[in-house]
Amino acid sequence: MMLERRAIAEELMDADDLAPDTYAAVVGDLAKVNVVTMAARPTLDFLRRGTKGRPHLKLLDVGFGDGDMLRRIARWAARRGIAADLVGVDLNPRSALAAAAHTPADLPIRYVSGDYADLAGQGWDFVVSSLVAHHMDHDQLIAFLRFMAVESARGWLVNDLHRHGFAYRGFPLLATLARWHRIVRHDGTLSIARSYRPAEWPPILAEAGVSARVYRAFPFRLCVEHLR
Repeated sequence: MMLERRAIAEELMDADDLAPDTYAAVVGDLAKVNVVTMAARPTLDFLRRGTKGRPHLKLLDVGFGDGDMLRRIARWAARRGIAADLVGVDLNPRSALAAAAHTPADLPIRYVSGDYADLAGQGWDFVVSSLVAHHMDHDQLIAFLRFMAVESARGWLVNDLHRHGFAYRGFPLLATLARWHRIVRHDGTLSIARSYRPAEWPPILAEAGVSARVYRAFPFRLCVEHLR
């Protein structure tokens, strides 16, 4: 049955030979997708609960893409008088170029190209990710969960997609109507097929040896969080 099992095909935007300008156009349109699908809501709600009574936060965003989530967090923190030290890390060096081009210089954000594991031991309050978990294979995801559990002093969040038939069938139509890049239409649909369902997370968490809350967020987001 369709979507009964996770898809494992590679996404077009992950191709090593994708031109930087094409990559920038793709992640730029993905940022627009995130606005339409209210992707920031679960992350900002997580931080709202995690920063109560605290005047500052130091946060690592793994797989920042266009940097849109970090920009939303920076502006959210500024409105609340929270001093923010925000760092994004992404394996793809083209992400840093695209994100820097869209990020005002006065925002407290630093973009790093490389492996998140190299940023261990730097005193993170929070480690978050958005639309990243479904890109990882099983062993990579287990390692990532363990990293977050060890490295986040106050909590961590996986903000990802929910593998759901309505989203899978509806996204291509939405992407076509919005005239998003053809790679966004292809990869967005595939991302839904590669993502998880709620019942699939508890065994993964158990294997990683971490505790977390798994919950759905409207529309078609599946989040995994641990707050201390």
